[in-house]
Amino acid sequence: MKYYVVIPAHNEEEFLADTLNSLLRQSLQPAKVVLVNDNSTDGTEGIMEQFMGLSPIFNKLDTHSSDAHMPGSKVIDAFTKGLALLDTDYDFLVKLDADLILPDNYFEKIAYIFKGQPNVGIAGGFVYEKDAKGQWKLNHPMDKNHVRGAFKAYSRACFKAIGGLRNAMGWDTVDELLAAYHGYDIYTDEHLKVKHLRPTGKAYDQKAKLLQGQAMYRMRYGFTISLIASLKMAFKQGKLKAVTDNMYGYFEAKKEERPFLVTPEEGKFIRRLRWRNIKRKLL
Repeated sequence: MKYYVVIPAHNEEEFLADTLNSLLRQSLQPAKVVLVNDNSTDGTEGIMEQFMGLSPIFNKLDTHSSDAHMPGSKVIDAFTKGLALLDTDYDFLVKLDADLILPDNYFEKIAYIFKGQPNVGIAGGFVYEKDAKGQWKLNHPMDKNHVRGAFKAYSRACFKAIGGLRNAMGWDTVDELLAAYHGYDIYTDEHLKVKHLRPTGKAYDQKAKLLQGQAMYRMRYGFTISLIASLKMAFKQGKLKAVTDNMYGYFEAKKEERPFLVTPEEGKFIRRLRWRNIKRKLL
């Protein structure tokens, strides 16, 4: 199967070479890789140019989204600009972070999933991060059927059906909810262990803590589901303040009448799906 990869990168000189080397080691090589240099001020661009000299699959785009390292909007803005350089002659499309090491057979396995199960719209493995003792440990705070935003792979049909990625915090939840709305399945393979070199959220701005609640409002969760989701998040993270931060962000978005990320019909489906999952876990 043929696949394209888009890698947004902002000041990733510490990790980028490891990520690109892991791409070159893939048993199934990507047809094209777009490296999006998003206003980097370190050696990121030089590393990109080095790899462009190593293989013709690599192409570079220089862009400037924002100086703040905010989750969601910055990375998707860069991804979308990189995507514009590609055609649609692919079987699946990958949004990849610049701080990962993939197993050598990662995309061969992803291709096998898409080819063998045409109803799968989004596929991926699991994140492993180093603990205090230097051991690689599973770090997957979401449900096991969730593919982390760091390495999302989309079938061409699914990506077209969901209308691409939303430029907002929560994009990697919205995409899966919309995939379900359009009848696609999410597939995670626990044998695909991806090493994440920078722990999640380490580089995020402080004001990013309110964006999760804003995203819940914009996904049309409604108050009750947003509160339940916030309580679950606080429990998993061991941070009670996550509840107050999320709900503050939720009501701030409501007060400011932030635009919704989904239509009323899609929102109704999302709430129904969320309630069904909540009830399933309680029974």
